[in-house]
Amino acid sequence: MAGPASLKELMEQASGRRFLRAESPEPRSITEPTPFPFLALVAQREMKLALLLSLINPNLSGVLLVGPRGTGKTTAVRSLSDLLPLVNRSGCPYGCLPEDVETGGMDAVCPDCAKKYGEGQPLTYRDPVRLVELPLHARLEEVVGGLDERAARHNRMQLQRGILSHADQNLLYIDEVNLLPNEVADAILDAAAQGIYTVRRGPLAATYRSRFALIGSLNPEEGRLRPQILDRFGLRLIVHGLADPAERLEAYRRVRAYLANPQATIAAYADQTLAARQEIQAARQRLPGVALAPEAERAGLELVRRLLIDSLRAEITLFEAARAVAAADDRTTATPADIREVAPMALRLRRSQFMLDYFTAQQAEEGEIAALVGTVLPPDA
Repeated sequence: MAGPASLKELMEQASGRRFLRAESPEPRSITEPTPFPFLALVAQREMKLALLLSLINPNLSGVLLVGPRGTGKTTAVRSLSDLLPLVNRSGCPYGCLPEDVETGGMDAVCPDCAKKYGEGQPLTYRDPVRLVELPLHARLEEVVGGLDERAARHNRMQLQRGILSHADQNLLYIDEVNLLPNEVADAILDAAAQGIYTVRRGPLAATYRSRFALIGSLNPEEGRLRPQILDRFGLRLIVHGLADPAERLEAYRRVRAYLANPQATIAAYADQTLAARQEIQAARQRLPGVALAPEAERAGLELVRRLLIDSLRAEITLFEAARAVAAADDRTTATPADIREVAPMALRLRRSQFMLDYFTAQQAEEGEIAALVGTVLPPDA
């Protein structure tokens, strides 16, 4: 059988086929994670596509999954573990990178890295993106970092890295993101916006990089999400339960097989998982060369205008998602068809009824001010 023509076709082929039994591979360590295979998820095409696009294009600023309990949101996110691409990571404890030298000169890196750079030695190494989960009840010091308690017992002052530092160039997953304490949410927002953050504890201070893609999930029954956090998610998905009885039955069969023998279920999708991971890596490499067709730009801008969306993040997400779709299809130009495919997930949940009402009410005052200015200060005065 010929291989799939694209990443999307691979996803649909794996989702649509009936589950096949597989010989059990060598047993894994009891501590080795065995996530449910991403390509074994039944239906939920839009959710799966959004998650894959976020792996291809980090500029999408992540994904928000909104839906009731039991619809596979957390399972889908955790199942990305076997598809995560490779990135360049600093091999220095201070996080020195070649681009630091290129923008700030040798003084922008530590002496060891300056020497390596001068000798032509690499400052980075290739490493897979990781999925970093934020515990629901994590304290602020655990998130941003704080004093190392073990070092403090020996009368030493030392800072310990926080979860945000470990999330650099990774995926940061927050389940029940609407239940985050305000101080933790504010810290995540600041770090995500700047790409770096500084921790100060008494005389100690340290600055860490925090360039991560944010993935969140929530059940709207448990509370609303603050507008400041919602605005940070590029793609927004409304996840419904499966409506087709045949799909629900197939989902049950795959879950039953996974619970009985996780390794065999993973092995059944191993070839397709490897192919998908290679496609994702190739799409990331193609992405810088993908441009938007002028008609795609015009269509996207018209959609945003007619929806009365104020935030410029709407266009950024819409166009970057369209470019990611084109890269996944091995194309160098994103077309209006790509805009059509990603528009719902890029534009939903962006309008604020409060702001619409506010500006409508404000128009009366604006009219009064304009009339008074015209009367008291006529143009020919």
